[in-house]
Amino acid sequence: GFQMTFGTNHLGPFAFTAGLVDHIVDGGRIVNVASRAHHGPTTIDWDLLKRPTTTGKSYGEYRVSKLANILFTKELAKRLAPRRIDTFALHPGVVASDIWRKIPWPFRSLVTLFMISNDEGARTSLHCATAPGLAGQTGLYWDKCQAVKPSRAARDEALAAELWRRSEAWIAAGA
Repeated sequence: GFQMTFGTNHLGPFAFTAGLVDHIVDGGRIVNVASRAHHGPTTIDWDLLKRPTTTGKSYGEYRVSKLANILFTKELAKRLAPRRIDTFALHPGVVASDIWRKIPWPFRSLVTLFMISNDEGARTSLHCATAPGLAGQTGLYWDKCQAVKPSRAARDEALAAELWRRSEAWIAAGA
């Protein structure tokens, strides 16, 4: 009953995290992979999210799901602050992974030529998960192992709270 990309990229991780959060030790970390693509949307069309997917190739749907990753991370940071559990959202870079496999050759070879390797794409995730000294830098958005300013929409606290409220209701309704 949800748009596939939003369900996969936001609702799945939201439900997974909700199910595990009581088992995460105080002082732990939660890392969510977002994308620089979150800069496109200025808000979330709640009705659009409830429409079943007709295609898995919509970049617009992907962008909204990645905005949701950052909003979720920001709201989660506020909720977990008493437990000192830090949350991080990040852009891994444009990675030459197998996700591009459906692009016909030779275009795939040309497109991926300008992308980073899988190992390079993992650097910021690993940095956020393990780097000493990041305690307390919770709810931030990272790119190239640096905290950077996300889009205006990703900094909207009311939008983050509304996404949380709706996500909880949607997950509870599906349980």
